[in-house]
Amino acid sequence: MHRLRKIALQIDTAFETVTILFLLGVIIVMAVQVLTRKLFNFVFFWSEEAILVCLVWFSFMGIAVGFREGVHMGVEALTDHLPAGINKWIDKWVDIMGLIYGLYFVIYGWEFTLLMMESTLPATKFPNSVVYAVMPVSGFMVCVYSVLQMLGVDTRRHKGSDIEMGLEETEAKQ
Repeated sequence: MHRLRKIALQIDTAFETVTILFLLGVIIVMAVQVLTRKLFNFVFFWSEEAILVCLVWFSFMGIAVGFREGVHMGVEALTDHLPAGINKWIDKWVDIMGLIYGLYFVIYGWEFTLLMMESTLPATKFPNSVVYAVMPVSGFMVCVYSVLQMLGVDTRRHKGSDIEMGLEETEAKQ
């Protein structure tokens, strides 16, 4: 079991690292694009597509990381006034809806990715499916995190983010 946990953490770390690298890709390519346009009146022909692909991949992978960390939107103004038992059922409902959401992305994202194999991006001539392949990837990770959360596993890896999210008050009440 310890070995399985170690492998899962390595996969999760790699997933988060790739997510951050896509964000870094957006920042670097956009900065280069702005500098070359302003200083040399020149733009690399592939820069806009690279930014688009990196931004889409970062966004969808960020959905999975956000789900893992539990930072998805919630209506605490209502749930703060409900009994703990009802909140527990609401949490289970959120996990089930997350699993359905992830499955939707896996199934239809994969179909859409296959559908887009025929068309190409105009500048780089990469298959258009490069943009959409992230949907089943992030959907799979959301499914994994949903199942783990349903089993009672705390999937959060960045505990320090509780302060920014205002969760320290909720934990103090418990």
